[in-house]
Amino acid sequence: MNTGLVISEDREFRRVVASWLKERQWTVLEAGDRAAGLELARQHPPQLVLCDLLKPGGHGFHFCRQLVQLQDPAHPCVIIATGNGCAPDHFRSLEAGADEYLAQPLDLAELSAILARRSGPPAAATAPDPASGGVRLKFWGVRGSIPTPGAETAYYGGNTSCVELRVGSDIIILDSGSGIRPLGRALAAEFKDRPIHLTVLITHTHWDHIQGFPFFMPAYDPRNRIVVMGYEGARQGLQSTLSSQMEGPFFPIAMHQMPGHISIEEFKGLEFQVGAVPVRAQFLNHPGACTGYRLATPGGDISYLPDVELCQRLRANLDPDSPRLDTEARTLASEHDRKVVEFIRDSEVLILDSQYNAGEYQQHVGWGHSCAEDSVAFAMRANVKRLFMFHHDPEHSDEEISRMVARGRQIAARRHSPLLVEAAREGLELVLDRVEKT
Repeated sequence: MNTGLVISEDREFRRVVASWLKERQWTVLEAGDRAAGLELARQHPPQLVLCDLLKPGGHGFHFCRQLVQLQDPAHPCVIIATGNGCAPDHFRSLEAGADEYLAQPLDLAELSAILARRSGPPAAATAPDPASGGVRLKFWGVRGSIPTPGAETAYYGGNTSCVELRVGSDIIILDSGSGIRPLGRALAAEFKDRPIHLTVLITHTHWDHIQGFPFFMPAYDPRNRIVVMGYEGARQGLQSTLSSQMEGPFFPIAMHQMPGHISIEEFKGLEFQVGAVPVRAQFLNHPGACTGYRLATPGGDISYLPDVELCQRLRANLDPDSPRLDTEARTLASEHDRKVVEFIRDSEVLILDSQYNAGEYQQHVGWGHSCAEDSVAFAMRANVKRLFMFHHDPEHSDEEISRMVARGRQIAARRHSPLLVEAAREGLELVLDRVEKT
């Protein structure tokens, strides 16, 4: 039987939570202050700790760090509840090691959703086994539009789009924004004197998706083979666009001077193979030629749609007589949304453009990006298991992104959805267990 520890000076809070957990067959321990709670956690290691930071009485976040370190690395799931719901507390809770954050008054439906999605062991607890088709996903760049280094973006990261996928011995890189630079350094350190063979899939050639390639260290080693793939409909062709950003006026080394064996391939169909990984592509509503990718792996399908303007909010909020969206355009928008939902349906992991909040989106209609509320709605409609909000706005601080995640989780909880909502964060790594096909 699972053991839960509820820590709060508020007796009513403890009573409500303890009663709710007992109804679900949990053994419940209660403590009226943090010192007593810490001692109980030492004596009876719990699987869940729910700590109320509403009341004063000590440094709550320091206590959270103590609790997490108590059983490190196998610490319990720690949920922090506070009364103000402000983003700084959310962010500081995560910094202190908490797994989840709940605002009060406590929403038991949201607590239920958290426990449901955490009922199994964490995906990253097992190291990947290349021989058995191990799957590892790591975020190296998560920001949109332009790199944004600084103190306010240090937690989620300021590098532009770049995601690494390992499937057995296959290395696939999704986009080459500025995040590909630290990825390149990591690969060089890992492989040392061994040659590197990898594939870079480019969704489109806007700067924030290609600007890091001139700084990709493996491209300067003649032992390495790098295949760069993208859609042939890019305005000047993929080869031309990637080369032009390295021409004399902009960069000291031309692309043809890179010592690595680099080949550029423009795929003509929307289904192809990268090593042992089947890949499907989907055209997206974004200025220029832009595609998303769905990669079939032994750990489940991973869908990557970093730049897309979902259209449901356009249809819902614009004046029916608005010239910006006539009847034909509305029909096309509806069809686009239907195709996106079907493309991502049943994905194990969805990495989706969530640049704006709903209010901001109204000032950016037609810019090619979506709001977080729509991302969550689409993920639920498509029965996605895990959503990572991506392409964070360069104006959004860590606190604002945390606020958007909290809002997304509330939406999912209110609809009793098991969807796990997170924000992509540089350095975050997932190891996906093999999913048995039914």
